[in-house]
Amino acid sequence: MTASADPAADGPRGALQDLLVLDLTRILSGPFATMTLADLGADVIKIEQPSTGDDTRAWGPPFQGEEAAYFLSVNRNKRSMAVDLKSAEGREAVWKLAARADVLVENFRPGTAAGLGFGFDELSKANPGLVYASISGYGQTGPEARRAGYDAIAQARSGIMSVTGEADGPPVRVGVSSADLVAGMWATIGILAALHEKQRTGLGQGVDISLLDGSVAWLTYVASGYFASGNTPRRYGSAHPTIAPYQAFASSDAYVMVAVGNDGLWKRFTSAIEREDLLRDERFATNSARVENRNVLIPVIEDIMLTHTTEEWVHTLNTAGVPVGPIQTVGQAVQDPQVVARGMVVEMQHPTAGRVNTVGCPIRLTRTPASVRMPPPLLGQQTDEILAGLGYDAVDIAGLHASGAVE
Repeated sequence: MTASADPAADGPRGALQDLLVLDLTRILSGPFATMTLADLGADVIKIEQPSTGDDTRAWGPPFQGEEAAYFLSVNRNKRSMAVDLKSAEGREAVWKLAARADVLVENFRPGTAAGLGFGFDELSKANPGLVYASISGYGQTGPEARRAGYDAIAQARSGIMSVTGEADGPPVRVGVSSADLVAGMWATIGILAALHEKQRTGLGQGVDISLLDGSVAWLTYVASGYFASGNTPRRYGSAHPTIAPYQAFASSDAYVMVAVGNDGLWKRFTSAIEREDLLRDERFATNSARVENRNVLIPVIEDIMLTHTTEEWVHTLNTAGVPVGPIQTVGQAVQDPQVVARGMVVEMQHPTAGRVNTVGCPIRLTRTPASVRMPPPLLGQQTDEILAGLGYDAVDIAGLHASGAVE
């Protein structure tokens, strides 16, 4: 069972309901950040190129109706305005929005927004309170700032791929676009920090986020281990470099993830698998010893785990208080009772795609909850409505359409 999005629902719109966000982003990193702000209540106006819109509108299959599933995944709760930023009239309309906005988010290649007349320096003069967030591959400074950024390249250069994959296999890209998504999360954090500081000073500021920086920051304890030892971190598959046993094991019918995170859990684990002799073995007495002797320990546990099904091991180890979980497919994960109970699958009614399921917002606030109020917009669906809100009358709007400045 899924939660439902009701645009007309009564109640608070969210913690950010008084914010206007001008969204000049496309693809994934920027739209993910602006969708998070929208879920939290902000009025997000997405600027798109007439005729084509965000590139991901065409990224399929799969499609639902004529809508690409990719686009649907990161653009809910937004209003779409189709504007030709190469036209003077189109730029003027967007400039008016920027002058009113609390936040602007862009993920052009550095220098592109400024070339269009929408750089931070220009806009902050007209709107000193504007929080201006830029997401790029390598940041706004440094020798490679002007290079285009791609998720896979950021994963590769950051070291993330070097520690992802089986020990005896090649480096592996994370199964989702982690560099893009992490950059979007860092951008959201930076925006909220800048908005908080603005409460004291009344002034906005620039927020500079890069895919490469964000992924390097994700190295955390892996990088710390390198700094401490000088040893190059390596791949461990599903295992952990400093904890054992902490990895996936094959059961008699599937796979199961086991996380024995301390010596107390090791005692519970050995009892649950009926191998107390392992507890008495000095080679495995402490976590450090188990890590040092993992090549001896893991094959023993692998043989034991093959004796029962995943469901049986999950029941046995859960009962013993040992962290355990089945390795689920995406289909199984979105039907997991805990996931469903937390409202992490939300149903929307889209004007052309019909019923659309989407992953919900994971942020839980007690008084001003996040919500899914509107499905992803059609291209230019709210262009006229937004222009009217800026003071354009019907004749002006018709003229903008006739000139091709808007759609």
